[in-house]
Amino acid sequence: MAAGVFSFSITLRLLYSFSVEFYSGLFQLNLSKVDCDFLKNGCGCFCSREGSDDWWLSVGSDSLAEEWMEVKVNSPQMSRETTYKMSLKDFTLQCSSESRNPFVEYAVQYSIAAAYATLDKNKRNDLHKLLSQGMDITILGCNDFYSYRNQIEARGLPLVPESLASLPPFTSITFNAEESNGEKNIKPEVAKTGLGSSAAMTTAVVAALLHYLGVVDLVSSSKDQKNDFTSNLDTVHMIAQTAHCIAQGKVGSGFDVSSAVYGSHRYVRFSPKIISSAQEAVSSTPLDEVIGEVLKGKWDHERTKFSLPPLMNLVLGEPGSGGSSTPSMVGAVKKWQKSDPQKSTETWNKLSEANSELEQQLNLLSKLAAENWDSYKTVVESCSMLKLEKWEGQFNKTSDVEIVKALLGARDAMQKIRSLMRQMGEAAGIPIEPESQTRLLDVTMDTEGVLLGGVPGAGGFDAVFAITLSDSSTNLTKIWSSHNVLALLVREDPRGVSLESDDPRAK
Repeated sequence: MAAGVFSFSITLRLLYSFSVEFYSGLFQLNLSKVDCDFLKNGCGCFCSREGSDDWWLSVGSDSLAEEWMEVKVNSPQMSRETTYKMSLKDFTLQCSSESRNPFVEYAVQYSIAAAYATLDKNKRNDLHKLLSQGMDITILGCNDFYSYRNQIEARGLPLVPESLASLPPFTSITFNAEESNGEKNIKPEVAKTGLGSSAAMTTAVVAALLHYLGVVDLVSSSKDQKNDFTSNLDTVHMIAQTAHCIAQGKVGSGFDVSSAVYGSHRYVRFSPKIISSAQEAVSSTPLDEVIGEVLKGKWDHERTKFSLPPLMNLVLGEPGSGGSSTPSMVGAVKKWQKSDPQKSTETWNKLSEANSELEQQLNLLSKLAAENWDSYKTVVESCSMLKLEKWEGQFNKTSDVEIVKALLGARDAMQKIRSLMRQMGEAAGIPIEPESQTRLLDVTMDTEGVLLGGVPGAGGFDAVFAITLSDSSTNLTKIWSSHNVLALLVREDPRGVSLESDDPRAK
């Protein structure tokens, strides 16, 4: 099933056919005897503020026996450290600790297997010597991935972006409290903001290791990304998608990983059969051969450029519910599809039409901005200070009226999407757009300068988003704060994986 609409408008990632990536990722390669580089990767559905960092990874050397390597994975924000032993013969991992992370494990295994599958014999010998020294991997996630409301409130600070910005980078993560009433807890272990952190982390680890091992050559974010760099990104994408799918036990939308690798774009997922060799692999098949088949496969995902129209901004807000479990939400929708195929297909098709309508209106706005910038700028800036009911009556020129019509068309399409997602949630018995979020979004869309709003990701209680016009975000941030919603420090970032020159911890 293909992934779908813009990450800022998604209520269920599985439903959409194109995406806009809204956060960047950053991780470090700190290698012994080589210069220190930093990697930046656009990971997931939403953006971190310009220049911020999402995932940070450092890799150092250690010594171990020739046929086995030691891999230490440290997560300071979670106060966890896990030590593995990996066979350099068949790439199996051994670990006695309970604090294991399958996303990290498959990312490490598949990246190393990819190196053996793609490098020639002479380079394989060097690779073997390098790996036999072992690795220390430290993973840190950008604050934008996690909920820090408790820390902010404990400090007596207001729920505004400035308070969030006062926290140190890579602050310790808050864990959700266990349910005390005996009911199943649908919240994830970690209090998150719903930005696809597992995909961001998987992509960061894969990109870092592939670059470190010489499989890809990632360029600086300040340089032009030419065709050969796109080929490198394709390799990262194939390995990261495979690792992420195998780790979660299914082929999902692929949306988070794709936007993590490539940045902002329109996206249609690959056919699941592409990674069947990894899904069906048996112990007798060498892992490097399995991954080699994955790399040789005919990946049929679609990726084209897409971005928000000019003078429009994404604002993401955290209501403070600690997040929802995406697998549980998606599983409930799939169960509903099987139990009521006729109604679910009808709803699905209507949703697809609404998604396409939203895409068309946003593309039209970009086109109108390019054709008549002065008129576009005047209309958008005027509407940014007005409520919806006053948008149409302000303009008489044909060009101005056409722009307002497109703005209203995008808004109407988003309202249809929200309505259909609520219907789907009711039918599946899950809160895709919970009543509390509906009330908040209605207030949001009634605010001056707000074009549209919704719930991102798989829906639920993770977050809400809005697309605002010109400089109206500040006003919305204040209104959200009055409703106990914390506006996050996220912005659209069109870049995908690339090298950075600065240590993210110093920012």
